[in-house]
Amino acid sequence: MAKGMLPRTARRIPDATIRRLPAYLRALEAEAGQRLTSAALGVLTGFSSEQVRKDLAYFGAFGTRGVGYPAQELASEIRHILGLDHELKAALFGAGHLGTALARYVAATHRDVRIVAIFDPDPQKHGTEIAGTVVESLAHFETEVQRLGVAVAILAVPDAAAQPLAQRLAAAGVRGFLNFAPVMLTLPAPADGSPPAAVHNIDLSIELQTLAYFVQVHETAQV
Repeated sequence: MAKGMLPRTARRIPDATIRRLPAYLRALEAEAGQRLTSAALGVLTGFSSEQVRKDLAYFGAFGTRGVGYPAQELASEIRHILGLDHELKAALFGAGHLGTALARYVAATHRDVRIVAIFDPDPQKHGTEIAGTVVESLAHFETEVQRLGVAVAILAVPDAAAQPLAQRLAAAGVRGFLNFAPVMLTLPAPADGSPPAAVHNIDLSIELQTLAYFVQVHETAQV
């Protein structure tokens, strides 16, 4: 297998392709030791074999035509492309019900992402532990995320708090945000010309309301 290489600029890679890579990775790791064709990988992930080949072609030449991809080797390549061949440090903001569930889920399922700090404004939660990480005050969070080398912030905070918090974190060097607050974060590009922080907004209310439409369509079609 030819060694996969990161493209010179991630801007040339469609966002949809990047979003499919974790699905390929999960399927490949579940089939470690096997050799998978693009058709087989497509069946496992729900994408077409053509889509699989097109996505992987952005990053190099993988596998052998008609034979397929060695699952373990391709999984290693995708981990490198995604930046998961080294530990990714994250900080969680908000230790309520959602934040607690997220911390426990990440600790139980992710070997490549580690929550190294949890912050919450509630004094009664300070000093308590969630999934082995102590909840801290927000008093000096910028200094702490810099000391720990935090790359990603997970925001499970009220909507009014999310934007100003994200701006301070971006200024402190955080490069990625997973935002569960019901507000769309917008972060400007840094003054030094470096790329802006990556933001993934996940609004559970919008997802449920969108799902309600498709449920309605399904029920109407059966009438």
